[in-house]
Amino acid sequence: ASFKGCCCCLFLLFSFLALLVLAIVLIIVLAVKPKKPQFDLQQVAVQYMGISTSTPSSFDGTATTVATTPTTASLSLTIRMLFTAVNPNKVGIKYGESRFTVMYRGIPLGKASVPGFYQEAHSTRNVEATIAVDRANLMQADAADLIRDASIYDRVQLRVLGDVGAKIRVLDFDSPGVQVSVDCAIVISPRKQSLTYKQCGFEGLNV
Repeated sequence: ASFKGCCCCLFLLFSFLALLVLAIVLIIVLAVKPKKPQFDLQQVAVQYMGISTSTPSSFDGTATTVATTPTTASLSLTIRMLFTAVNPNKVGIKYGESRFTVMYRGIPLGKASVPGFYQEAHSTRNVEATIAVDRANLMQADAADLIRDASIYDRVQLRVLGDVGAKIRVLDFDSPGVQVSVDCAIVISPRKQSLTYKQCGFEGLNV
């Protein structure tokens, strides 16, 4: 009976200590009033964009005549993205690894990742990520849309999605989590091999 009583006392003690630590962390977090970190896509550099079809014709950014009804098409793309992370808080932020996906009409084409890093309070930091797409295949309907967008309109609209996970650090304690979702629409001119439009939206703060 004494052994069970001792175990019960230890359990209650550890539970009390855990609740005490949690209460202290919550009080500190509420005291510093955490704000949503800003993670903005500042620049997109198009290093290469090429489109090829299942027919002998292809579109490499300079061609003006392509097949109008390809059965398949493949897209090769290399873009470098420059993000700016702004921490407006009185405390530092610890970012985890962030992953970004580039999509065409809802179809994932490629991914990029950014290693985790720590950002000091009231600071701004530039973060780079490169997405390389090597001959991503599109089937008939999407292939026809891609060829039409590139050859007729000289504009290929892509979507960049990503989740930036972070934790607010207070006195060596990390908050449960801060989540910033990145959703950017970008338009690329295949002929000019350059960006012509960019608009981003952001969501979060979930603590």
